[in-house]
Amino acid sequence: MTSTRIRTRVIAAIALGAVVLTGTGMARAQEVTLTVHHFLSAKAVNHARFIVPWARRIEAASGGRIAFEIYPSMTLGGAPPELYQQARDGVADIVWTVLGYTPGVFPRAEVFNLPSVHGGSAVVTNLAIQDLMTDQLAEDFQDIHPLLVHVHSGQALHTVDTEVRTIDDMRGLKLRVPSRSGTWMIEAMGADPVAMPASDLPQALSRGVLDGAFIPFEVALPLKVVDIAAAHTELADGRRFGTTTFLLAMNKDRYESLPDDLRAIIDAESGEALARSAGEAWDTFEPEVMAFATARGNAMIQVSAEDTQAFLETFQVVEDRWVEDATAHGLPAAALLAAAKAAVARHQQAEPDR
Repeated sequence: MTSTRIRTRVIAAIALGAVVLTGTGMARAQEVTLTVHHFLSAKAVNHARFIVPWARRIEAASGGRIAFEIYPSMTLGGAPPELYQQARDGVADIVWTVLGYTPGVFPRAEVFNLPSVHGGSAVVTNLAIQDLMTDQLAEDFQDIHPLLVHVHSGQALHTVDTEVRTIDDMRGLKLRVPSRSGTWMIEAMGADPVAMPASDLPQALSRGVLDGAFIPFEVALPLKVVDIAAAHTELADGRRFGTTTFLLAMNKDRYESLPDDLRAIIDAESGEALARSAGEAWDTFEPEVMAFATARGNAMIQVSAEDTQAFLETFQVVEDRWVEDATAHGLPAAALLAAAKAAVARHQQAEPDR
């Protein structure tokens, strides 16, 4: 199958969900309309396979009493780093954003950004995060109502000209990073980190501002990074360069103002159940985009087991740096890291096929 046909099928599949929901056709009168704001396009997997199905389930469960208006691509205004504040201040009822866009606001949840913590699949790591939400991570989310804290399937390295097969190939590359710990990882690899929202990637890569970026394949498709990049790199056994931690959050006052029965419907579609379905959306979509990149003729590189060890050593450098920094800021960093790793290991055993 040609790359054009693969792209057409993939885009067509996700475009089925690329709509604004209004709650029409439901049995009971609409009582509440909730706005949802995020920074990726309506063709992105988070919109079409995660947010839209989630909203539809809530609309159906409420019998039409809850309706959603979903605004992708920052169409309510502002920049991606402002999304958390928009939810906190009520500019939008619900937002989907990257925790790393607001450094220092989520110091505990940052542990799941560490490249040494990611469990190899979004489902595994999402469920591990849920294990820590009530106790170890709760203080990070006092100003909003968290519906889900989750990750994607892990970051591959997408490069425009350079084929990265060893850590020496990283030297001097200008690479986009979505988080503070990602900056540390890139520095430890001898490359130059450049912070920017994912939405700015296509132009930055096309103009040579960046040599590459750490993002999952599912983000690389709607942003056309798969078209711009010539090579895509994973570590041995498909291991990725860590992950990014995301937040689906609701304005606290808006949530608490809802009738008890409507809050219960939203609660039932939050937390662990949503963690699994969101993770499955990411884990299922990733191979589809990899197949498209392969059909397009891009270089699909998996670093050898021997050369992977050099990358893993940089992961340890990042981990040690995070523990030292977080401890200096009064967090029980070593205990938090141990709890995160233990939770990931527990779910890896429970989800052996992931």
